Amino acid sequence: MADHPTACLVLADGTVFYGKGFGKTGQTTAELCFNTAMTGYQEIMTDPSYAGQIVTFTFPHIGNTGVNADDDETADPVAEGMVVKWDPTEPSNWRAQADLTDWLEKRGRIGIGGVDTRRLTRAIRAQGAPHVALAHDPEGKFDLETLVGAARGFAGLEGLDLAKDVTCAQSYRWDEMRWAWPEGYTKREDPGHKVVAIDYGAKRNILRCLASAGCDVTVLPATATKEDVLALNPDGVFLSNGPGDPAATGEYAVPMIQGVLEKDLPVFGICLGHQILALALGAKTIKMNHGHHGANHPVKDVETGKVEITSMNHGFTVDSQTLPNGVKETHISLFDGSNCGIRVENKPIFSVQYHPEASPGPQDSFYLFERFAEAMAKRAAPVG
Repeated sequence: MADHPTACLVLADGTVFYGKGFGKTGQTTAELCFNTAMTGYQEIMTDPSYAGQIVTFTFPHIGNTGVNADDDETADPVAEGMVVKWDPTEPSNWRAQADLTDWLEKRGRIGIGGVDTRRLTRAIRAQGAPHVALAHDPEGKFDLETLVGAARGFAGLEGLDLAKDVTCAQSYRWDEMRWAWPEGYTKREDPGHKVVAIDYGAKRNILRCLASAGCDVTVLPATATKEDVLALNPDGVFLSNGPGDPAATGEYAVPMIQGVLEKDLPVFGICLGHQILALALGAKTIKMNHGHHGANHPVKDVETGKVEITSMNHGFTVDSQTLPNGVKETHISLFDGSNCGIRVENKPIFSVQYHPEASPGPQDSFYLFERFAEAMAKRAAPVG
């Protein structure tokens, strides 16, 4: 550093990375992951699935497009902090309303720049997602012994239910559709399929995709019961993304889902919703070494042979070896062969591990929202 380090990242094994701090001052502890997306740092930081995590960005150009209100996936950043190679640059984009550094400071999140993110990423990949402490002090005064202790004292995400911390406080309706040029976001006005979306940490763009696919969306909190869902007489039920250990969230979510499954309603799940649906069907989930985080993950549809480039963000996965009879694996990761999708035979019930709504990421998989809408339309169609 030109003068002295103003931030440091301390791993539980005692490894220290020094750099230049930005955003909020202070310190925080979390699990550390890396994300390989080349765009969308704002969407990543506001994705509720990143609760309890600090994100290392492998792409060095962070901050160059600024931030704006339209790209928030929830009201405030959820990721605990960010680690970048180069200090955030001044924004140069016609959509920018503020710069990243000020945005982080106002939203209470810590950043550190000037870190060897390649070395850090290799360490995460080889050793698994470490527990870390991140500190920012303009004076450069760090108690490393205390920071190492804080990192070692972090409980980790396994066994932790975070969905209840990021879910909505009460139910609400959603009618905003996907962003389109030149209008931006527009409202859905026509009546559509009545969908109940369970919010385990739902990204806004997922709800927009449901609306754009012809759905009249009502969002319920993660702790909604079977009775809460069925009282709305839905045409279909959607299970959202979210953070934490699916087995922990499943303690209250699985009984609700099993009650819904008895009604043979169309069900569609994404990410945590995919994992909890698998649990409700009798499968198991496991913690991954370092997870999948990025917007360039190839996924193969094993039933058609089609390969999609997808956006991913998960540290747990469904153990495909535990899928019961009648539940088929539909998608797999071409990086490591892990499960990326399931469906119930002869029923309109399916889910995927990846993020078909993108934001950020490719839009190869929007067809899944249309498939969900088609399943509801088919169920509602008169017989004969």
